[in-house]
Amino acid sequence: MRIIMRIHWICAILALLLATAVRADDTLTFDEETLRRYIYDQKHLRPSAPGHTSNWAVIVSTSRFWFNYRHQANALSMYRTVKRLGIPDSQIILMLADDVACNPRNAFPGIVYNNADRAIDLYANNIEVDYRGYEVTVDTFLRVLTDKVDVATTPRSKRLMTDENSNIFVYMSGHGGNEFLKFQDAEEISAFDIADAFAQMWEMRRYNEILFMIDTCQANTMYTKFYSPNVLAVGSSELDESSYSHHADSDVGVAVIDRFTYYNLEFLEKVNRDSQLTMQDLFDSYEPEKIHSHAGVRTDLYGRNLSEVLITHFFGNVQAVELDNFDDED
Repeated sequence: MRIIMRIHWICAILALLLATAVRADDTLTFDEETLRRYIYDQKHLRPSAPGHTSNWAVIVSTSRFWFNYRHQANALSMYRTVKRLGIPDSQIILMLADDVACNPRNAFPGIVYNNADRAIDLYANNIEVDYRGYEVTVDTFLRVLTDKVDVATTPRSKRLMTDENSNIFVYMSGHGGNEFLKFQDAEEISAFDIADAFAQMWEMRRYNEILFMIDTCQANTMYTKFYSPNVLAVGSSELDESSYSHHADSDVGVAVIDRFTYYNLEFLEKVNRDSQLTMQDLFDSYEPEKIHSHAGVRTDLYGRNLSEVLITHFFGNVQAVELDNFDDED
C-alpha cells in the first residue's frame, strides 16, 4: 500500500510539473509556491466539522500610545462581544498595550469607551489582559498560535489550548500596509508569517476552522498568502486603501473606534446566543459608503456555504458535553 501511495505522489507531482512548463525552449519551469501548496493540500486536507466542540478567540491590538486609543477600543469591543456571546476568559487570549485606561490624558480614569455616547465602559466587568505592554510582540503572537510558548512559565490561561475540534476567531487591529502589520511601532508581522503560523497549526491539528478578521490600512493584503484549509478571512480595506476612524469623542480628544470595526459591532449587537444570523448576513451588511473602504472576504480556503455558517460558530461558544448513563436503582 505504501509503495502504491508513493507512486501516486510521484505521478501527481510529475503531472503538475509538466502542466506548468511554460518556456518556449522546452526548459521545465514551474511556480514553486503553487507546487508547495498543492503538495501540502493533498497531504493534509481534511474536511471541517460543523459540529466543533469548542470556541476560542485571539484578540490583538498591535498599537500603543494615547493617539492610538481607537485600536485598543477596537480590540476591547471584540473582546466584550465574544464574552457576551459565551466564550469564557479561559478561552480568550487578549493582547494589548493597555496604556489607555490609566493614561494621565484620560478624562475618564480607568474607563475606555468605543462611542462618544459613552454607553459602554469597555474596561468594566473584570477584563483579563493576557499579554500587555511590551509583551505584545510578533514573537509572542506567533508562539501563542503555534503553542511554542514556554510551558514551564506560561499559565494555561495565557495559552491557546485548542485541538482539531476548535473554532478560532483571530482579530487584529493596528497600523499596517501592503502585506505587513506594525507591532507597537517597533517591528512588523508579514502576511507570510501569519500564513505559515496557520499552516503549522493545521499540521499540529490545532484548529477545525479559523475566522481571521483584520482592521488596518490595506488589510486585505494580509490574508493573500494564506494556504491552509478551513480558513475564512475578512479585512477592512483593499490594496492602497486606508482604513478610517469612525468618530472622535471631544472630551477624550481622539478617535474612539475605527469604521470597519464599528459596523461589525453594530451588526453583532443584534446577535444573541440563539441567533440564526449567518456569516453571509454579516458580510452582506458591509457598505463601502459607510466603511469608506472596500472590505474583502476570502472564501476559497473555506469549504462551507457561508449562508449555513452561524455567526455563533465563531463569535459564540459551544462546549463538549459527555453524558453518562446511570441505571435506575428504584
